[in-house]
Amino acid sequence: MLRTATHSGPVVTVTDHDGATTRFHSIWLRDNALDPETRAPGNGQRLITIGDIPADTSVSDTRIVGGDLEVTFQPEGKTVIFPAGWLADHAYDRDRPREAGRTAPGITTWGSALTPPGADWSAVHAEPRAKHAWLAAVAEYGFARLTGGPVEPEALLRVADLFGYVRETNYGRYFEVRTEVNPSNLAYTGLGLQAHTDNPYRDPVPGLQILYCLENSAEGGDSIVVDGFRAAQRLRADNPEGFALLAGHPARFEYSGSDGVCLRSRRPMIELAPDGELVAVRFNNRSSAPFVDIPFDRMEAYYQAYRQFAAIIDDPAMGVAFKLEPGESFIVDNTRVLHARTGYSGAGSRWLQGCYADRDGLLSTLAALKMAQPEAAE
Repeated sequence: MLRTATHSGPVVTVTDHDGATTRFHSIWLRDNALDPETRAPGNGQRLITIGDIPADTSVSDTRIVGGDLEVTFQPEGKTVIFPAGWLADHAYDRDRPREAGRTAPGITTWGSALTPPGADWSAVHAEPRAKHAWLAAVAEYGFARLTGGPVEPEALLRVADLFGYVRETNYGRYFEVRTEVNPSNLAYTGLGLQAHTDNPYRDPVPGLQILYCLENSAEGGDSIVVDGFRAAQRLRADNPEGFALLAGHPARFEYSGSDGVCLRSRRPMIELAPDGELVAVRFNNRSSAPFVDIPFDRMEAYYQAYRQFAAIIDDPAMGVAFKLEPGESFIVDNTRVLHARTGYSGAGSRWLQGCYADRDGLLSTLAALKMAQPEAAE
């Protein structure tokens, strides 16, 4: 609830009942007006362009009506109501963090002490609360397990159906992870794999990866996950200059293991938003191409930082290990969490199926669940 509203020049200032003041520019308010001529009532999409708003837009009157803000704009003579809650949710008159390498609100970084978050297959299919908690764990921690699923091929596609759509690649809608003769990818051998993000040679990379276990009687073959954001933060703390080098220069990645396929990308190992927030980590020694975008006099320091970053990722204190049983799966945020596996022997068998999906589908489903059933988020 708002208590007062005033306007002076291009600025509207509101005060809430706790005495806190917040300022808004008149052009911002006009651009974000909530009336049906500005935004479609059904989907909320804007019906006007910035060019439709008069360049000399100003505010001629402000009032508090039922605790909300009423604004009259000139030269249009247009009056619009802004709910107090909406203004609070969209306020920008505040100090913004600028520290490079910080994480977005709602993200929790972790190390080996983390108990893997998870959910039950039947529960997430039947209970909105359980589904919300599972998706929320992926959003917060970057990964989560799912247990009690059917032991049948293509069951992983039903995992993706819970929140979005499979992202098809040159590997198909899904791919098999088991020993092959003359494999096109080292993932299809019994060798151990260093922690890595998948497909850094794509633009954009797949946002999510699902791995679903169908057989796992071989000796070894444990899954390991590592929080790339925590690793980046450790590098920043130990070597700020090295962190800046990995974030400030693009690495190169390439894959051409199949006929007719040659995928390449040019992106930093540690990606930051313009305001310094961590956006993504790309790390895959198998797919690294020659680095050619680092200045000559910085290349040695870049490699030192790369080596240090790899050592942090390989540190046992960073990894959470678990062994999947048939019918179990896990999902990772491939822009953040690295995954690995220990090597396994020829005795027994290990068969996983994997697929990719996009993060926006998961985040959209999570937000829609919260809007439709707020109690599911409690």
